[in-house]
Amino acid sequence: MNGIQLVLCDIDSTLITDDQRLTPHTKNIIDRLHKNGIRFGIASGRPINEVNKKAKLWGFDYNFDVLIGMNGSELWDERSQKQFDYYKLKREWMKEIIELMEPYHGNPFIYYHDIMMCRDNDENMKRSSKKNGKEVVVVKELKELYAEENAKILFRIKESQMKEIEAMLEKLDAPYKGFKTQPNLIEFADKRTSKAYALKEYCKMNEIDLQNVLAFGDTTNDNSMLECAGWGVCMANGSDDTKAIADDITEKTNNEDGFACYMEEHVMKKFNW
Repeated sequence: MNGIQLVLCDIDSTLITDDQRLTPHTKNIIDRLHKNGIRFGIASGRPINEVNKKAKLWGFDYNFDVLIGMNGSELWDERSQKQFDYYKLKREWMKEIIELMEPYHGNPFIYYHDIMMCRDNDENMKRSSKKNGKEVVVVKELKELYAEENAKILFRIKESQMKEIEAMLEKLDAPYKGFKTQPNLIEFADKRTSKAYALKEYCKMNEIDLQNVLAFGDTTNDNSMLECAGWGVCMANGSDDTKAIADDITEKTNNEDGFACYMEEHVMKKFNW
């Protein structure tokens, strides 16, 4: 971890607690990075129009340097004040995906502009609506979910189905991929989409060596980002597959200031920030 230029973090189960709080210790770490000229960004499965509200919501008086949304399909570069959009799912692919997942009786939904569209407004959707501040609209017909190309389509499933679905997805031969982002959530995106792809694009635009990127994540959709960065750290509460590919694992979970404590012990002291 020499010459760090950028620290990049997933949000849920990584940067914030399970009850959606950014702790004072974590805010202090980010403020110290900013003061020392180290870029900071967040990489999320959420859309950019939601992610870009986080800095103000968490009490920062400046914007983050980079925002990666929709697992890499969207990128915001603060310095150029530009958003970049990458590979989206074609309509026919989304229809295929819905048919593929039908035997598992999950609840499909999409982010559509500033709302969420779904088949059923169940308790999971109501919690997501409250957490994300987005209105939920129930479609009359499933074809409404693939009326336009979209960065991804998501399915809430039973946790007990996850292993079976992941085994099915490993054998999938298609231009799209499915992956776990929560114990009961599967997301589908274009195969070329990843947080790593957006990170590489950002670094190319800003002449940052990937070896000088420090990244934090907790689950499968973070793996490519952790592998791409010069140093990738998985949270103590992270999934086994992410721990297996990470360069290091935090001593504490996201509910115990895992990110902030790791930064304090392994980075801030080393560089006297």
